[in-house]
Amino acid sequence: MLILLPPSETKRPGGRARPLDLGSLALPQLAPQRAAVIEALGALSADEDAAARVLKLSPRQRGEIAGNALLRTAPTLPAVDRYTGVLYDALDAGTLDGAARRWLGGHVLIHSAPFGPVGALDAIPAYRLAAGTTLPGLPPLRRLWADAVTDALAAAAPTFVLDLRSEAYAALGPVPAGIRSAYLRVVTRGDDGTTRALNHFNKHAKGDLVRALAASRPRVATAQSLMDWAGATGLELRAGADGELDLVV
Repeated sequence: MLILLPPSETKRPGGRARPLDLGSLALPQLAPQRAAVIEALGALSADEDAAARVLKLSPRQRGEIAGNALLRTAPTLPAVDRYTGVLYDALDAGTLDGAARRWLGGHVLIHSAPFGPVGALDAIPAYRLAAGTTLPGLPPLRRLWADAVTDALAAAAPTFVLDLRSEAYAALGPVPAGIRSAYLRVVTRGDDGTTRALNHFNKHAKGDLVRALAASRPRVATAQSLMDWAGATGLELRAGADGELDLVV
């Protein structure tokens, strides 16, 4: 099973004095796209006003522009530790044991805007870039990434993909049609038995789900086997719309 996670706007600063190594990241065939985005971000960062406008930064966020100029030399952290926010706080990867973290490294990709999907344990620097941004000199990120990421996922040939990304990041690399997959939605059941989608708690539930998977490390090759595992674990995961699973919380 391969799990696709969204990134987070908020990130933990600092890290180890080990610079970004594009050749060590998951899906190495994406190196040309990664290099192009890094170069474009660096060039944009030379003009602080232009960078703030393109990246839609508030005056308080302007300090993040300097980090974009240093992506190749800045300190790095494993991606799953770099991101903070509701999903990653619930996942709380730093408190998992070694076996669970290794499982994350082998089964989770986090879909960043500048680097594309990276492994959970891939070392990345802090950055500022959102999925909907168009950088000067490059096509919109959706056009830059989508086909390349889909091809890279096809080459990886996972048996089953669980897609937990937001729709904006899923558009940066749709799961190939020939691979079994399910897009996860988080819903809640009302007193009348009907269900509705959740927003804030959607992220928390996804973090809890990935933590539970890392802790138990089940063998999952189909949506049904994932639902079977969830039922045995006390989670309510059911078939939703075509190609989707509903996590009921």
